[in-house]
Amino acid sequence: MQISGTTKLLGLIGTPVGHSRSPQMYNYCFQKFNQDFVYLAFDVALEDVGKAVQAIKTLNIRGANVTMPLKNAVIPFLDHVSMAAQAIGAVNTIVNEGGVLTGHNTDGVGYTLNLKSGGVAVKGKKMTLIGAGGAASAIMTQCALEGIREISVFNIKDGFWPRAKANLEAVRKAVPHIKLALYDLSDKELLKEEVRSSDILSNATRVGMAPHDNISIADGMEDMLHSGLAVADTVYNPVETKFLMQARSAGCRIFDGLGMLLFQGAEAYRLYTGAMMPVDEIRNVLYR
Repeated sequence: MQISGTTKLLGLIGTPVGHSRSPQMYNYCFQKFNQDFVYLAFDVALEDVGKAVQAIKTLNIRGANVTMPLKNAVIPFLDHVSMAAQAIGAVNTIVNEGGVLTGHNTDGVGYTLNLKSGGVAVKGKKMTLIGAGGAASAIMTQCALEGIREISVFNIKDGFWPRAKANLEAVRKAVPHIKLALYDLSDKELLKEEVRSSDILSNATRVGMAPHDNISIADGMEDMLHSGLAVADTVYNPVETKFLMQARSAGCRIFDGLGMLLFQGAEAYRLYTGAMMPVDEIRNVLYR
């Protein structure tokens, strides 16, 4: 890759960012397709979010991916926010069009594209979703926009419960026809009942993430998994979590978190460049 006076900059903002795979993923595509872009990671603290967003305009940066803790904090500094990002209340992609900054959230699209890659469409389906935080909000919103019939959400009834209820209300406001219900995760029998009547089961929590990869949201409830179920995890380290192993053993179709990560990146790449990312090829690169 040759950097010149015409090379456009893209980047990642948030903290920490040193572990990110995004520079590897995007720069591989730019080199492969001979695109005049370069992608860097910038460690930006929460108190500097306004200056970072202004720098995107000032330096005519093409755009930026946004990670924690800035996904909510960037919104007041943007010119426009997409409907999905408004409903979720978080932005993970900023696109600069001639000095006008638009915030998007591609997490939900990454989730549904991952399912579609395995032949599963959400339209008309019922989902049981574990978790009600940021990732879950993105999944709920995008699935609602794509015509899912019903989502049963289970979350721990703790101090976050009022925020979980607010997240569901935001989705209902964006897509009024969606059938949504919030349940206490401690009600294991109800969880089993909902999963048995679902087409899709998704984990949108950090349960099963390394170094705690010896646990699963399905522990002690493996009998709720059935062969007609599509099972997805948002955790991508490890790629195949204990939860997915249990689902595979039960004959379910499984969708790992790395796929969701790649497809949300692919959607951001499309917003930046208008081109399609070779997701299968990038998956192999990241595995290596």
